[in-house]
Amino acid sequence: MSRASDPLLEHFDPANLRRGRFLYLPVAPGRMEFAAEVRRRLLRERPEVVAVELPQSLAEAYREAVRRLPEITVLLYPDPEEEDSAIYVPVEPADPFTEAVRTGLEIGSEILFADPDLSDRPHVPGRYPDPYAVPRIGLEKYIEAYRLWPQPRTQDVLEHAAGMAWKLQGADPLARVAVVLSLNLLDPVLDAMEIPQEEPRRRPLRRSVELLNPHPECLAEITSEYPYLQHRYEQYRASLSPEGLIDRPRVQLALLREAELAYEKNTGEKIQHWQRRLMARYTRNLALASGDLTAGLYDLAVAARSIVDDNYAWEVWETANRYPAQKEDSELETVRLSADLVWRDTRKIRLRRRLPRPKQQVRPLSLKPHPKEKQAGEWARQLRGEAICSYPPEDIVIEDYGRRIKQKARSILSEERSRTEPFTTSLLDGIDLRETIRHWYEGKIYVRQFHKIAGEVGSLIVIFDEDRENRYNWLTTWYGEHQNESDMAFYSTNPFEHLVGPGIGRAEYGGFLMSLPPRRMIDVWSDPDYDFAETKPERLLLAGLDYSIHRYVVYVGPRPPRSIFRQIAYRLGRTILYIPIGQLPPDKLKKIRVVHVLDSYERRKEAACYIW
Repeated sequence: MSRASDPLLEHFDPANLRRGRFLYLPVAPGRMEFAAEVRRRLLRERPEVVAVELPQSLAEAYREAVRRLPEITVLLYPDPEEEDSAIYVPVEPADPFTEAVRTGLEIGSEILFADPDLSDRPHVPGRYPDPYAVPRIGLEKYIEAYRLWPQPRTQDVLEHAAGMAWKLQGADPLARVAVVLSLNLLDPVLDAMEIPQEEPRRRPLRRSVELLNPHPECLAEITSEYPYLQHRYEQYRASLSPEGLIDRPRVQLALLREAELAYEKNTGEKIQHWQRRLMARYTRNLALASGDLTAGLYDLAVAARSIVDDNYAWEVWETANRYPAQKEDSELETVRLSADLVWRDTRKIRLRRRLPRPKQQVRPLSLKPHPKEKQAGEWARQLRGEAICSYPPEDIVIEDYGRRIKQKARSILSEERSRTEPFTTSLLDGIDLRETIRHWYEGKIYVRQFHKIAGEVGSLIVIFDEDRENRYNWLTTWYGEHQNESDMAFYSTNPFEHLVGPGIGRAEYGGFLMSLPPRRMIDVWSDPDYDFAETKPERLLLAGLDYSIHRYVVYVGPRPPRSIFRQIAYRLGRTILYIPIGQLPPDKLKKIRVVHVLDSYERRKEAACYIW
């Protein structure tokens, strides 16, 4: 028999939250998982009274703000401690107190604002475990784990709890009461409810409260949960299903996918799967560093900017700020609020969106415009088809970058084989600061010794896209023109489908192979020795192992090659050095990924006029 169908377990209460006619629902303020639990339990219990830990002076304004939902409202009232400042309280659908009032009104319960409102709420540490654990382990276990570490109780906390207990004891004595309060005040209130409380001697505060309509563009800054998640919660609360609508990792994945589509539309660039994997790993690490299970919006924006660029971080923020129910036109005054007005200790991230805006581009008077076709198809008709060649300035750039990657590979290998030991008589290759700090308690200095790498780096393979969709269908092998220029095999988009000048095509690399010395490489794409390869990157890797005259072959890509290629390399006396492409600067990769192909050597004389 399942737990849900067992009548003996219908009111199963392992956390001892049911005390007579009172049912206590402790929550973490502002967190969506608790809002869902509050609604679920209120609909099941249907109490006559719903008591919430909210000030009595806000009761009328709060009810009005709840009636405006799903539109978000901000309550504004003067700060009693500072004359020239004010307090802003967003009333948002995913807040458990808001949900308690909203659901209570729906089921016809009396709403009791249980905060005595004698003074400002006492400061109690509001740090809670990540609420994502609630749907995984259950609310009771979450509360039990939190209560194992009770918060310190000051005199202000005891007076506040006594005032709340007095309000609760004054509720209808025949009614069942559901009490929604902060988890950090649960135990003080439970203890205060054990004895009759006297009416507080201090008079309640009187506040003049104003309702404001926050502008749709500022919601992400002022709400506890980002608007994209709140919109999904608004859809979920109607039937409390499906759970995937408010599952945080799934919501984040949906958010990033929508932001990715907007990013591709606005910039023309595509997010690679290795970037998605790095963002997932980075956001996980940021969450763990903060003591959470899942990342917040700030962490998502930081990861998007760090792994991709500012434009993508901007799209992530804009997508997270999307809340269709919020309107700029309202019967209330619409205001733009910043996070500094609502929250303390805010974190800021600066995003510099860089999109092409021709009207605002400054162009020197001496700069000549790029030539354009006088008639559509004019440049295509001038294709000769005699031969193809590269654009020399681009050759210099890519050769130089290839040398840097090889140096990086050697340094990575050297670091992997380095040895760290406590300092005795020699500093060796220098002090290892990381190990010294890690073993600071030992009072020793650690030094590092790098091992020299025997052998040089030969071939270099760089894979931008593994091309599972066959987008890069132009397969080419060409020779170096002098002793310092590599033979090269690559797959790219068709350059002559994007002409930028007569006989000058522009393409995008999917991946390439570079090997020195030149003039040795036959056509890689038709060589039967490499038919064993299943993909284009694997064919380039086989050719790189075959043509390398040195021991090490560098492979840069979104994922390492299959293990069988390491066996092949071993039999050929070669070693594959894998570098994740995410370790290379994205801006540099964008520059070298573009290639121009000329249809004859004569085009080089005029190519500078068309290539930028």
